[in-house]
Amino acid sequence: MTRPRVTVLISGTGRSLQNLLAEQVQGRLDVEFVRVVASRPGVRGLEVAQGASLPTTVVARREHSDTDAFSRQLDEVVIQDEPDLVVMAGFLSLWRLPDALRGKVINIHPSLLPAFGGKGFYGRRVHEAVLEAGVRLSGCTVHFVDDRYDQGPIILQQSCEVLPDDDADTLAARVFSVECLALPKAIRGFAAKRYRCEGQKTTYEGPIDW
Repeated sequence: MTRPRVTVLISGTGRSLQNLLAEQVQGRLDVEFVRVVASRPGVRGLEVAQGASLPTTVVARREHSDTDAFSRQLDEVVIQDEPDLVVMAGFLSLWRLPDALRGKVINIHPSLLPAFGGKGFYGRRVHEAVLEAGVRLSGCTVHFVDDRYDQGPIILQQSCEVLPDDDADTLAARVFSVECLALPKAIRGFAAKRYRCEGQKTTYEGPIDW
């Protein structure tokens, strides 16, 4: 069986990318990574990709006048590789998806959506908001991407405890540990055709035991 072709989009250090590459090396992720695209030049994630001999491209958001212009260039870069799946792994820019990729783009967000999501909720800001709200559970969400921040159909969620003495850094570390489980799990499920996007919901084929 042909391995699914996967493009990864990043904006920063590439920690999630690093985890995915480790999962692949250890035989737990049977996919072909075809390209890593960064929305910022010079980020560490590009070095991670190059260290794994992956093609890299920078489509810098700040070099485009608006979201539509940025999206058009990103469309061209991504579609040329004919990916089966596009994974946003710490990708912070809004992308207006072309019709050809709808239902093929997923994102991981460091909260239990729909809470603590949307424009402006990323990285440390999410964890600070969680602590300010006083909730006892946090975690991560993998979801399909649409034209809005963090609004696409949810695929899976993984939770973790918020401890009384947590600060944003300790909570972020705990959430990232469950992200490292959830994102590979979602990719395995997609590769096995165990779920798909239908309109505004995710439809599953069988139990979620990927």
